[in-house]
Formats: sequence, structure tokens, C-alpha cells
Amino acid sequence: MSLTERLATDRRALVTGLGAAVAACVLVPALLPPYWVYLAITAVVSAVIMQSYGVIVGRVGVMSLCQMSFASIGAWVVLRLNVAQAPGGFLVWLVLGGLAAVPVGVAIGLPALRIRGVNLAVVTFGFAVSADIVLNANQFPGMSELKTLERPALFEDDGGYFVLVVIVFTVLALGLALLNRTRLGMSWAELRHSERAAAAHGVSVARAKLAAFAISAFVAGVGGGLMAGQFGLVVPGNFAMMQSLALFAVAVLIGPHNPEGAVMGGVFGAVMATVLEKLDLPQDLGGMLFGVGAVLALRSGVSQTDFTRARKRERAARRFLETHEARPAAGLPAAEDLPGPPAASAPAASAPVASAPAAAGGEPALTVRGLTVRYGSVTALEGVDLTVPRGAVVGLIGPNGAGKSTFIAAVTGFVGGYEGSVALVGSPIDRLSPSARATRGLRRTFQTTTIAPELTQYEYLTIGAGRRLSTEEADELLAFFGCPPGRLPVSMVDAGARRLLDVAAAVAARPAVALLDEPAAGQSAAESLALGRRLAQVPARFGVSVLLVEHDMDLVQAACSEVTVLDFGHVIATGPTGEVLADPTVMAAYLGTADLPVG
Repeated sequence: MSLTERLATDRRALVTGLGAAVAACVLVPALLPPYWVYLAITAVVSAVIMQSYGVIVGRVGVMSLCQMSFASIGAWVVLRLNVAQAPGGFLVWLVLGGLAAVPVGVAIGLPALRIRGVNLAVVTFGFAVSADIVLNANQFPGMSELKTLERPALFEDDGGYFVLVVIVFTVLALGLALLNRTRLGMSWAELRHSERAAAAHGVSVARAKLAAFAISAFVAGVGGGLMAGQFGLVVPGNFAMMQSLALFAVAVLIGPHNPEGAVMGGVFGAVMATVLEKLDLPQDLGGMLFGVGAVLALRSGVSQTDFTRARKRERAARRFLETHEARPAAGLPAAEDLPGPPAASAPAASAPVASAPAAAGGEPALTVRGLTVRYGSVTALEGVDLTVPRGAVVGLIGPNGAGKSTFIAAVTGFVGGYEGSVALVGSPIDRLSPSARATRGLRRTFQTTTIAPELTQYEYLTIGAGRRLSTEEADELLAFFGCPPGRLPVSMVDAGARRLLDVAAAVAARPAVALLDEPAAGQSAAESLALGRRLAQVPARFGVSVLLVEHDMDLVQAACSEVTVLDFGHVIATGPTGEVLADPTVMAAYLGTADLPVG
């Protein structure tokens, strides 16, 4: 989906959502009896708190079990300001309550930089338990003197207050939707699937996680303030630790990062039991619905709203494919028409090819000297030297276990404690984190792709590029590398095309060097050769030097002007591709014999 189409879709969804909000504000107070209006307020307040789960659980994939504790902070601040008769009124206090929860959210998020999964869930649940103990030992402000919270004059009765909570929910939903369109919002989707991939695209994992905790705490704090406004006074039981656990389960099943999921979660988590009672239905029905939702979520691997949205998105993509024939972008040659590496470097047995532009002068794009990596008593790399000239495609080959992936991991910062030096365009980068190296212009791909399936290819290119790409630029990249149309969601793209998309995302950032780890995996022989010819043109077309790790010798010969060979962590040969592949030592080490012909 192009940027224009995405904006049009967003506008339609915005109009639909606003229409539903306006209809609710008009119809609920007018048609429902007071008690049902009160239940509707409870559902919407819970939906606001569910939006905080949508940020941290739905978008980032972090197991946070303390959102109701953040809500209690917002409620406490609002009630304290009410007792002190602070200026500004309820709406200002509501924002201040949300802001008060932010530093606590950041503090709770700090362990997420070191631990994840169940271990992090235990930490967050421990905070919920601690908050529960503190709240039970200390009354909320206003309880001793029974000073209830005064609502704003326009929203004093329950009908008016329902309108207010709907407005707050809508404003938060719009704000989070806008945040989703930013690089931070899209990077959260990538974080949920792979922190390493996000760091390789220049995303600061620490900042992204802390931002998610801060924003989710703010939203929960606002929800707690709304709860205080609904009840007038609150008690610790309103924010019990088991409430956080129950709403977390609902969030996993329904998907509150989508507005409709937040509303469904609010209804299901807050008022389902009361609704069943008022309708004279058995309470077991709620448990049955929860069980059905759990089975569906386990079967699909995603929340219900994500599943529904994915099917809708895929149907739209199929209609597009049925009505539009995918064609290369104008001016892009077919793969077989692309020249290979410079003829002077090609193997003697290869057919002559046109020469690529000469490498630019100045510092090499990448310089590695004396790189040594040890894992305890095992030496994975020892004293490796390698240079990637500007405007060149250099191959790094060797048998399995030679240390090629370890080399890429060390150079890009994913393996620390190495010896030696790494310089990018003459500047040392040894002290930089992986995301900082990526931002400086050192990008990489992985042997196993972990692209968020809910993203479109356009969105993934935006994350990789670190900037908003025009539709024309994105289409050129995708067509050049032979990817499907960019509006297709990644869930509809096969494994081989996902690897090509990963390469396109690395090149989209226009880094100084792109380190590609076996990008031809999953490709046929013809597709692999076509990829080699495309990679040979990357420096000239996109200004990106390439270090290619690959086992396919046809691809290496088609793409690389120089090759370095590793064996058991040592460099055994380096030089022009044809000469190195004809070296008997290389043939014996890599190919297993010195008698096989090359070319």
C-alpha cells in the first residue's frame, strides 16, 4: 500500500471512528437508563486503560503486569490535587496524573533493557504486588475527610461524564494512531519480532522500549484519573494486582492496540459479568467466550483484532493483484541485462561483462584490522584483516564454521569484547552500539529473516531507511531487487522474497556499507544468479558498498570484484575473485578438492 493509499485508508478509518464516537455520545445518554450509562462509563474507562496495554503488550510485545499500578498513580495525583484545590480543574489534573505515572513507567522499563519474556513479567508483577501493599497501607487522598472529586460543570452528571470519557478515549486513540505512522511506532512492531533486527536498522532498542513504557504509563495514568472522576473516591481494590493480570489476559486475546480491540477489551474485562447478570444469562457464558477467544488466539498466533485486520488487508491485496499486473519500474533493466562485476576481476572462464564504474578515491568504506573473537577457550576469529573499498562488492566466503557470521556480528557490534579495530570510512566505531553503527552507515542482514508480518513492504522499507521514502523510490528499490508490489503485506510474501526485501531495506538507508549474510538462501539457481548481477550494480546505482557472505559460487562470481576466504577463523586468501577461487588452497579448504574447475 502506497503512502497516498495508506493515508486515504487512515482517513476512512478516522471518519468511521469519529462517527461511532459521536453516535455513542448522542445515543447512550439519551436511550439507556442511568445504570446502563454508568456501566458504559466503566467500559470506556477500562478501554482507556486497555489502550495502555495496547502500547506495551500489543505493539512492543512486552509482558507487563502492572498497568493498573500506573493507573493508581494517576488516580492518586488527581485526588490529591482535588483535596488541595489546585488550580486548573479536573482536565488539567487528568493530564498531570498521566505525567506523574511516566517516570515510574520509565523506572519499571529499565529492567526490560536486560531481561525479557517471563522474567520481565515477574519483575512487573512484583511492582504490582508492591504497589498493592503500599495502597492498602495508605488511604487515597480524600478518603479520611470523604472529599469526593468534583467533575467539570459541563460533564457533571453521568450522561455528560460518558461524553467526556469517550472524548478522552478518542483523543488518545487518534494520538496513538498518529504515533503508529512514525518511525518509532513502526519500529515497535519490529521490536516485537526481533530486537536484533531493529538494532540493525538503527533503532535504539533502549529508547524505543523506554518510550513504550513511558507512553503506556501515561495512558494508564489518565485512565486511573478518569476512574477517580467516575467514582468520586477510589479504594485500593479498584487497582488490585489481579486486575492487571486479568486485563493482560484480555489484551493478549483481543488486541487493544487496535481501537476496536480496546473497546472490546473494556467491555469484556470490566462489565461483562454485570451485563450477563442484567440479561439473566449464566455467568459461565463469559468463561466460555474467554475460552473460545483463547483457542482462536492460539490457533492463529495473533489477537482477534489482528487476525481480522490481517484477513481484510490480504483480501484487499489479492484484489489488487487480480486487477494490476506487477511490472518493473520504468527505466529498470531486467536482471539478465545487468552487467556483472568489473571484467578485470572476473574469472577467466566467465563470459566478458561490462565494467562497473571505478571505485571512488579516499578512505575505504570499511577497514577491519586484527579482528579476534574468543568464546572462552574457543577462538572463532583470529587476526582477521579485511577491507571493503568504496564502490565495490567484496565477497567473504569459507566453509561452514569458518567464522563468517561471527565476523559480521562483531563488525556490526552484536558481539562485544573483540580485539582489533573496525573503521567506517576512516572513523573508528569500536565503542559504538549496533544501532549507533547502523545510524553511522553500517547496515546488515541476517541469515534468518524476522520481518513483522503485519507490515507492508513499504512500511518495512521505511523502517530500514530510517526516513520516509517516496512511493517512487520504494518502487524502484523493490523492482530492482525483484520483490513483489510494495503494497502487499509481508504475510503474503514468500521466504525468498522476504530475503530480497531485507536486502532492499538495508540498501534503502544508503549506508556506506551493507553486510549481507547469505541473501540468496531460498532462491533458485537462476534467481541467485540474477541477485548476483543486481548486487554488482548496487554501488553504482545506490552508492552503497557491499560485503557479501555467500556459499553460492555462481552468485559470488557474478557480484564480487574481490573475495576474502576464511577457514577456521583465519584468512587463507584474499584478492580478485577469479584468482582467489582458482587458488588450490581455497579449493581444498572450501570446495574440498583442488581438482574442481571454477567458472
